[in-house]
Amino acid sequence: MNPDPNSNSRSVAGMAVLITGAGSGMGRATAELFAAEGAMVAVTDRTFDVAQAVAQGIGGTARAWQLDVSDAVQIAAVTPEVATHFGGLDVLVNNAGIADFRKLDDPDYDEVWQRILAVNLTAHQRLVRAALPWLRRSPSPRIVNIASTEALGATPGNSAYAAAKAGVTGLTRALAVDLGREGITVNCICPGPIETGMTDAIAAADKQVFARRRTALRRYGQPQEVAQMTLSLCLPASAYVTGAVIPVDGGLMARNA
Repeated sequence: MNPDPNSNSRSVAGMAVLITGAGSGMGRATAELFAAEGAMVAVTDRTFDVAQAVAQGIGGTARAWQLDVSDAVQIAAVTPEVATHFGGLDVLVNNAGIADFRKLDDPDYDEVWQRILAVNLTAHQRLVRAALPWLRRSPSPRIVNIASTEALGATPGNSAYAAAKAGVTGLTRALAVDLGREGITVNCICPGPIETGMTDAIAAADKQVFARRRTALRRYGQPQEVAQMTLSLCLPASAYVTGAVIPVDGGLMARNA
């Protein structure tokens, strides 16, 4: 497939974007950033009131949908609703995710494993498949999967989450190969320590110690910093970037000591 004649554009204005888990954290920051850049944004979240509050705060063309990504029926229903409402779909950001630490011998490990893989991995491929009919019609079709540096190096007691996120990186590369001939780019971002709801329970002092010991920049990142990378991958000008797994981690994976 030949590149879009406007492929040098660094604007997402007018593009239709579906973001999962957009009610808070990185998803919310991504929705706000895309809207500020002129995109039409579908703010989806497991709780409609949360999604609605974000969409109303953004204003403009942003609209809320309730979407539990672990529910295949909801994915199959909401995705075409979004595309119909906006007259197409150009960008899918698979951001929704959950975390739950469990040791291998914990009695509910299997239950946690199934739940984490359903939200953090299985949902990604279901959403991609649901969005494909519209992405194939887009002049600049983009898929961005949000994984984690846990896919690149695991934390004790976090095997289900690490396995799911590693699966996201593998899925990203495989889909990039499968969809490349159609001009659909598929990339993956691996956030490191970010100030989100998942890290709220960690004491500020502990975060500071961890960041100084482990990251090159010696601080936690902000959701907006991840959102900026997502936006960059979705620009028409980024048409030759696909299959990439990009850490946004303040140098966590680069630092040995």
